[in-house]
Amino acid sequence: MNDDNNRRESFDNECHDNRRERVTRWHSFVSDCLGRDPRGLRDVVAFNSEGNPTVIQVSSVVGDKPFPTLYWLIDAALSLGIDRLEAAGWIARLQAEINHSECFRRRMQTDHTAHIALRDSFITAEERALLGDRGMLSALSQRGIGGISEPDRVRCLHTWYAAHLVVPNGIGDIVDSLFIDASPRPIIAALRL
Repeated sequence: MNDDNNRRESFDNECHDNRRERVTRWHSFVSDCLGRDPRGLRDVVAFNSEGNPTVIQVSSVVGDKPFPTLYWLIDAALSLGIDRLEAAGWIARLQAEINHSECFRRRMQTDHTAHIALRDSFITAEERALLGDRGMLSALSQRGIGGISEPDRVRCLHTWYAAHLVVPNGIGDIVDSLFIDASPRPIIAALRL
């Protein structure tokens, strides 16, 4: 048992060192993408085909307050593409389809539940203690992707897509298909759920 604990501690330390190296290496790049110093930057977790960061992981506590957005999209081209989808009314169109699909609503709830568990796994003991002392843990434990409290609502395609680039989700699958073909056909029906 002691050997298992030592191996796990060694693995955890190695992961922490790799994360620290990525943050150090990419800090200026991330700052340039955001146009400001990144607050709560914890890791760089997804890269584009050119090897540049597309998604960063953000601490669950920023400025001593809960910050439920675990993943932040920093790729300008992807952000612009999603801006255009949102401007073309795709959030409302998707929401109308979601409202009529019990199966897809369940998929979204499953995606949120998995995301909450993933985010929880990254919360440090210090962050957990701070939030617990202030009665703020529910701000993270009851909110899913992008801090969404209603698990069957689409609020922002950017947050869904950032999370999707790390761990695939249903809305991210739809965004992928819209990037390929933004036609007005029923999108949800075309996806395998």
